[in-house]
Amino acid sequence: MENQKSVKLILEDSTEIEGASFGAYTSVAGEVVFSTAMTGYPENLTDPSFAGQILVLTYPMVGNYGVPGEELYESVSRIFESDKIHIAGLVVNYYSEEHSHWNAAKSLGDWLAEYNIPGIFGVDTRMLTKKLREKGAMLGKIVAAEDIPMHDPNQDNLVAQVSQPGVQHYGNGQHKIVLVDCGTKTNIIRCFLERDVELIRVPWDYDFTQIDYDGLFLSNGPGDPKMCEATIGHLQTALQQDKPIFGICLGNQLMSLAAGADTFKLKYGHRSHNQPVLLTGTKRSFITSQNHGFAVDTATLPAEWTMLFENLNDGTCEGIKHKTKPFFSTQFHPEAAGGPEDTEYLFDEFLTAVAAYKQAAD
Repeated sequence: MENQKSVKLILEDSTEIEGASFGAYTSVAGEVVFSTAMTGYPENLTDPSFAGQILVLTYPMVGNYGVPGEELYESVSRIFESDKIHIAGLVVNYYSEEHSHWNAAKSLGDWLAEYNIPGIFGVDTRMLTKKLREKGAMLGKIVAAEDIPMHDPNQDNLVAQVSQPGVQHYGNGQHKIVLVDCGTKTNIIRCFLERDVELIRVPWDYDFTQIDYDGLFLSNGPGDPKMCEATIGHLQTALQQDKPIFGICLGNQLMSLAAGADTFKLKYGHRSHNQPVLLTGTKRSFITSQNHGFAVDTATLPAEWTMLFENLNDGTCEGIKHKTKPFFSTQFHPEAAGGPEDTEYLFDEFLTAVAAYKQAAD
């Protein structure tokens, strides 16, 4: 750690870990969580679902392939999941200051500094991950020059902070889809645009029931889904109709709450690119990407709803569906970037349901 400024990671159980600073030299507080993904830190750091969290990356070396330059695809980023970094801070074992990759435009440290996000390296992330698995996600802070108090981001309406203001339009395809932006990942938009739709992106609390649409999509997002009372209210109205609805991640939780079920906070959450899920009633399993700290209590699902996917690690709900109407959702990310893409077919199933609904309505 020669020539590096010293910083500390302090957890709510009074654990103090000293390391070296990279990125911005500043103090920050949040919820400490871990991700087991081996690659994809540019996508993870720009995922709005990580808002308010100090992210621990378990892969031992981070930063070796730098950060790519910005490219656009149909007016949205081709690579990043949003227009900025959303994590509160970053914790790694070994930070590679020298990066090498054909599309790298800058180092990870320089990128973090641009957004005033602190990083700490020289941390035994294996030990830290074992602690978080045993005790659960904990509040923590990265302390640089000045100490700051702990802060629980789950007490904030994080969705309101990351949802884009105003209505935005993408594409000019055959199906009109309303995307309720609770912190949507850009690859969701890319997946829809590749499938010839007209996409109308609305803020999290927008009354989308006043729009003439063919299908409704509920995005991912950070924090406690019960904070989204306005979204849940509008969704309850939409559930009285027969227009197809598809939700991902937070969208799965919002669908469940609107249907009358309950949600709960997981001990340490699911954040990785390798979570196995089972399609209920079959022997068909998929490897999925996930990033969430809350889950649906399947025991509270009303009789007309059923679990669609199940997590093969802990048995938690990974999706729900209505028994008679074209409503379904997943807790995992079918649009995962960078991967796996095993479940991206669900976008096609949704749009098939939209086409069938439109044909029946004609």
